[in-house]
Amino acid sequence: MNRKKTIILFIICTLLCGCSANKSNPISKSGLAFDTFITITLYDTKDEKLLDECFNLCEFYENLFSRTLPSSEIAKINAGSKNSFTVSNETAEAIRMGLKYGDISNGLFDITIGSVSELWNFKTETPVLPDDTLLKKALSSINYKNLEVDDNTVILKDSNIKIDLGGIAKGYIADKLKDYLTSKGVKQGIISLGGNILTIGKKPNGSDFTIGIQKPFAKQNQTIASIKISDKSVVSSGIYERYFKMNNKIYHHILNPHTGYPFENNLYEVSIISENSVDGDALSTICFSLGLEKGMELIESIEDTEAIFITDDYSLHYTSGIGKDVILIK
Repeated sequence: MNRKKTIILFIICTLLCGCSANKSNPISKSGLAFDTFITITLYDTKDEKLLDECFNLCEFYENLFSRTLPSSEIAKINAGSKNSFTVSNETAEAIRMGLKYGDISNGLFDITIGSVSELWNFKTETPVLPDDTLLKKALSSINYKNLEVDDNTVILKDSNIKIDLGGIAKGYIADKLKDYLTSKGVKQGIISLGGNILTIGKKPNGSDFTIGIQKPFAKQNQTIASIKISDKSVVSSGIYERYFKMNNKIYHHILNPHTGYPFENNLYEVSIISENSVDGDALSTICFSLGLEKGMELIESIEDTEAIFITDDYSLHYTSGIGKDVILIK
């Protein structure tokens, strides 16, 4: 899970005190989970137990989806020698979503990339490229079509498959947190899981939330644009948060499952605006992998979904609903 999207979208407006004469201050809780910073803010309740339960849910899902926690269901699948595993409803559902986006992307989004992603280390102070022999061997086991889910049974047609749900896990979890909060009557709030922002309703004064899109390679909290949304998700994928330079070349964390190396195009970042965060999570990676032209075509074909692409000259390119359905502030 820690491979994907630590890119930071952040909330420009403070939203909090004095938004409405009839509203008191919000409640909020921040912390770390699945290798990213989490903040959950609620505006129409004082029940802090809801925040605690959200963090309990984050821990619950991390213990299912993490590649690096040996006790997680995904880690057990990856470490096992069997060809079938019984998993929870949540893990089965997340894998099915991953397979769906494998089909949508014609394999550019592939949750069986775990054998390759574990060969890269973007945190070390002394980075090295993966060993070519190991990389070629890892590539041979990447094929999402060799993975099936039958009810709660995960079936591996290739026992060397290693699953990596990093491309959809945070989006999936954000959606589940929103489902929980709305079931408890929450109508106004923001869920921030690293690069995944999911809003509940509108601000207390009835206006939209304003979400900033970080400028690539700039200091944290420096925006290149912002958008106004309500009851929607914003997810960004970009190359500038997890990368290293070697011989004047950038190696970033968005890996091509066909080559094992980072995708090479003229994109710095893709942001997706959608109803569900899991869709934005997957589509931001898919659109980055497709490049500007094909990525734009894909999003234009999907209803109620928009995208902002940032190219390496810092130009913004966006789909037809930006400025109409989604207000953009430059």
